[in-house]
Amino acid sequence: MWKQFKNKFIGSRDFYRYVIFLALPMIIQNAITSFVSFLDNIMVGQIGTEQMSGVAIVNQLMFVFNICIFGGVSGAGIFGTQFYGKGDYEGQKHAFRFKLYACVLITGLALVLFGCLDTQLISLYLSDSGSIGDISLALQYGKEYLAIMTIGLIPFAIGQAYINTIRETGQTFIPMLAGIAAVITNLILDYILIFGVFGFPALGVKGAAIATVIARFVECFIVIIWTHTHATQNPYINGAYHSLRIPLSLLKEILIKGSPLMINEMLWASGMAVIAQCYAARGLEVVAAQNISSTISNLFNIVYLQLGGCISIVVGQLLGAGKLDEAKDADNKMIFFSVFCCCAISLLMVAIGGFFPSIYNTEESIKELARSFIVISALVMPLCAFSHCSYFTLRSGGKTIITFLFDSVYTWVLIIPFAYSLANYTVLPVTLVFFLVQFTEVIKVILGFFMIKSNTWMQNIVGDNA
Repeated sequence: MWKQFKNKFIGSRDFYRYVIFLALPMIIQNAITSFVSFLDNIMVGQIGTEQMSGVAIVNQLMFVFNICIFGGVSGAGIFGTQFYGKGDYEGQKHAFRFKLYACVLITGLALVLFGCLDTQLISLYLSDSGSIGDISLALQYGKEYLAIMTIGLIPFAIGQAYINTIRETGQTFIPMLAGIAAVITNLILDYILIFGVFGFPALGVKGAAIATVIARFVECFIVIIWTHTHATQNPYINGAYHSLRIPLSLLKEILIKGSPLMINEMLWASGMAVIAQCYAARGLEVVAAQNISSTISNLFNIVYLQLGGCISIVVGQLLGAGKLDEAKDADNKMIFFSVFCCCAISLLMVAIGGFFPSIYNTEESIKELARSFIVISALVMPLCAFSHCSYFTLRSGGKTIITFLFDSVYTWVLIIPFAYSLANYTVLPVTLVFFLVQFTEVIKVILGFFMIKSNTWMQNIVGDNA
């Protein structure tokens, strides 16, 4: 029995060496990014609760934009990965062009939305039902932060089109270096501009925004310059801008397969923002506590997030090469590896996560609330790891309609009404509300298990007869 289990779920040393080769640079990059975000959060938190809350609200809006960009590049990325596995660099070039179009469109819409509805969007998260904080000040700081952050939308979007395509080829080291350069830039400028050292004025939340925008330009320039100066490693970039044409047949396929994915990412991200708004109905202290909790959780979540992303690369390339049985075998082993790692990380997060809120300069009640949120987030992590892997498994085979139902429809039909009802129509403690909403993930795990077991995701969408 052990031998059968081992053959199905435990890979060879070479297998894990390859997975770690892919995942480790992404994990390091995101670990550094999350750690700097954590330090950035602490620095803003030293100024005051209102400043921290205003920045947290805007970052929730930025999260929606970031995920929409991710969805915009991921739709074509399914094809790009399989084209690379097939050795069709011309097809990968067309997929890259589609990503640029999608990023320009999404960024344009975001600039209009954030520019015209900044007050209304931030106010959605501000409630005077709590006993801590001045919501008018939080709104003011949020608007100041958002006005500057919108400048960074363009380099972020273009950079993601390049980074996503570079990773399709299995080259994760360069995006890691670009990310490290960006976060170091961000961290140094945060310290200088937020507190005003070395003769610079103390700009507070404005300084934090300026630092982030500059860091995004740094990351964007690095990946663009490297891609165009290493055309032999990135053959798809040759002639990428000689024409803006995408073959109509491929464009149609990307729209058919990719649109559900793009819409899914947008709806899922906005769904997460709506759920955060449900918690915010309980007062500004909940906004601040959730900001602390999510910032710390992001430090621990990176392992399962990046291992899930590796599934789209490894399994996607195998499917594109027509190796369906190998793709299934690799998928089983990668899912088990991800869940196993997250069980260990979950225990670590429970053990040490409660110490982090003490670093923040805010009210003790907010710190206690944040500690409860951190423990709950840690306990649900292994479930999130499995459902995340399920999502990327389905996506790697082009099952975007199913991923749409699995992700965003599930969120909007089940989780959001549940969270809204508990937050607004019950007197349950907010910690219990958070616990019940988070552990709806159990349902998603069950759905994901049966969808993966059905093997419907095992298909080559770029084959000659696809």
